[in-house]
Amino acid sequence: MADPHSPSFDVVPPATSRFIANADAGAVNGSVVVVDVLRAFSTAAYAFAAGARHVYLVGTVAEALAFKAANPGILAMGEEHGRRPDGFDFANSPAQVAAADLRDRVLVQRTSSGTQGVIAALGATRLWCAGLVTASATAAAVRLAALGAPTYVITGWSSSAPGSGNDDLATAELIERARLGQSLRALETADLVATSEEAARTLVIGAGHVDPADVELAVVVDAFDFAMEVTRSANGLRLDRVAPG
Repeated sequence: MADPHSPSFDVVPPATSRFIANADAGAVNGSVVVVDVLRAFSTAAYAFAAGARHVYLVGTVAEALAFKAANPGILAMGEEHGRRPDGFDFANSPAQVAAADLRDRVLVQRTSSGTQGVIAALGATRLWCAGLVTASATAAAVRLAALGAPTYVITGWSSSAPGSGNDDLATAELIERARLGQSLRALETADLVATSEEAARTLVIGAGHVDPADVELAVVVDAFDFAMEVTRSANGLRLDRVAPG
């Protein structure tokens, strides 16, 4: 999917790696990276860094609450229209989960774009979730999978909103540069994401739903040395922290 309003660092010819929207992800296979930098997969990464064991990914608020009710001890995190739903323990907030003690806890996550991209891309042979904080580790995992050039699902893209998804596209392009051994242009990318329209929209949502530090935490390139891969388990779509190798 091409978006003339989206930035491009001219990483590689489109035939080498593809950048598509959630709506186009149903037929993809091979290596797939679902990108949501503000904030779904930044939040998930900070949850793992805070000690979380697994994060289950679902499509609706009702599914998340049902999953939590059926599994005592599960914590729910995420958003609907940017806001923490009633019954959720955390918003879709890197800062909130980073401040929590999540040692060996299991969470369920629902978001409006990120988890939807995962559900759309279930034809993938290998499937990772990523933001800037796990960029190089994700690139290394994709490279070591040896399945060829990846497809990046740009979850923020919307055909009804020209210019949307610039933050996710810039993140995907940085991951691709890392995969190819090119200069990351990390500061440039972090600034683009931090000053994007999505960042501005996020920061005005309000207290309890967004922490003022959320964007700042999300744009720390390579904050963590792990990737996050989706596994189809008996309990659903499980996101795990994995070493790149």
